[in-house]
Amino acid sequence: MTERFIGLMSGTSLDGVDAVLARFAEDGRLDVEAEHCTPYPQDMRDEVLSLQAVGHDELRREALLANRLALLYADAVRGLLLKAGKSEGDIIAVACHGQTIRHAPHQGYTLQSVNLALLAERCGIDVMGDFRARDVAAGGQGAPLVPAFHQSVFADATESRVILNIGGISNLTRLAAGQPVIGFDCGPGNMLMDAWCHQHTGRRYDVNGEWAASGQLHAGLLRDMLAEDFFLQPPPKSTGRDLFDLPWLVGKLARHGDVPPADVQCSLLALTARSIVDAIHGACPDTRSVYVCGGGALNGALMAELAAMAPDMRWASTAELGLPVHQVEAAAFAWLGWRFHHRQPANLPEVTGASGLRVLGALYPY
Repeated sequence: MTERFIGLMSGTSLDGVDAVLARFAEDGRLDVEAEHCTPYPQDMRDEVLSLQAVGHDELRREALLANRLALLYADAVRGLLLKAGKSEGDIIAVACHGQTIRHAPHQGYTLQSVNLALLAERCGIDVMGDFRARDVAAGGQGAPLVPAFHQSVFADATESRVILNIGGISNLTRLAAGQPVIGFDCGPGNMLMDAWCHQHTGRRYDVNGEWAASGQLHAGLLRDMLAEDFFLQPPPKSTGRDLFDLPWLVGKLARHGDVPPADVQCSLLALTARSIVDAIHGACPDTRSVYVCGGGALNGALMAELAAMAPDMRWASTAELGLPVHQVEAAAFAWLGWRFHHRQPANLPEVTGASGLRVLGALYPY
């Protein structure tokens, strides 16, 4: 018997909603049957960014954003079902991450915006969401949640490997035979590069890292950015735009005078690469293969920088392991939905710092 779940993911890059239709066998093995992406409208993206900081009338604005997000996610579900040739009755549930607008586990909360009840109403399918809250309630970071999924689908007894996701934030999972799984956020992935690129060029991201490649590394700026306390903290740890935002970057730049914008972009790319390589060398020293997913895997300049910084490792795509780079995170939330449906724990306490295994999620029946 097989079961189908839809996974929805919109991350800190704010480029759109990724949706996958995953078919699960009884043992949990999955196949992605279809995928779909619904782009973010610019005004919605702007509102998400605005709500990252304390501001006026936040409660009403967040509630309205949650409603709009539910409608956008519902559009993604409809587009996905159309591509797959499936109907609502073929799906057990939609598993939705929501859009993170605040992440403060040290204060006991993480907030992912979406009206899950409205999503269920518009989809005509049961909806599962709020996957991070139970881990936080158990003393964990609530992130990253994908290492348990990585272990389920990517582990190999013959190879010590790292699964590296480079989205808005970069995070890694160590899968090494005979050792516990570990995973944590490395630091900013595409987030700062995207923000700086948009501010200075009007483009949402630096295509293939070409603008960064046109600049020169500013060693002093890179050194100051790497001195941030987060990089020195041991795992478990997680981060987001609550720390690594444009004001953070402007504060670092203030010490270095007028740095050409392309040089800043080059230095931001080096920050992403250096923080990743340092994290792997520090926590996963026996790694020989790194499999990359997320939007950063499509940045040629970034991938070249990673390979140059760590030539002792093989840098490859998760497509080699059966999942294209843009499917992994949405598939992970389909898997989290499948785990919740069967009331199986889905966090890894050694990753998040929670006090034990927990069933993650909440159900909004249609």
